[in-house]
Amino acid sequence: MKKLFFIPHVLFFISITFLVTACKKDEEAEGIDKELLDLASSTSGFTWYKNSASFLPKSSASAHPFSYLRTRYNAIASAALDSNGKVIDSTLFPEGSLVVKELSNSIGGLDRYAILLKRTGSPHADSKGWVWGYINKDKSVAEPASKKGASCNGCHAQTGNIDYMLMNIAHP
Repeated sequence: MKKLFFIPHVLFFISITFLVTACKKDEEAEGIDKELLDLASSTSGFTWYKNSASFLPKSSASAHPFSYLRTRYNAIASAALDSNGKVIDSTLFPEGSLVVKELSNSIGGLDRYAILLKRTGSPHADSKGWVWGYINKDKSVAEPASKKGASCNGCHAQTGNIDYMLMNIAHP
């Protein structure tokens, strides 16, 4: 009889544990992720891809789960853009470059930032010196910078990328 009483309680505990874990919200940005979010939140001094702040439909090759995007470059990164606002072929972005992709499911909205910061000396930088950020509008972290772009750099390393940038390929 004790077994019959024990089993439902264990199943209840397991179910509650699963629900709490499954519904857990992403952690709020802190440390390097908060720094990336703070840098991405400001739009002052940036140059937009193709010199336009218009939202573009996502490329069919994009793994980002959002319908629209727009990309901007800080003053340092914009040195790697041509006069038409496109990334110069075969360029390497200089140290301190910040590239912010704003992702959204509606034109004019914002759901997530995909951020690249060229900071070669950072313990969070990948082998090319980029620190990767993937942070939601609500300040929660979709993928921490500590993962060094593990789920991103596979796509961003595809043939034709320019220092991991794909805008010229996706939106020529």
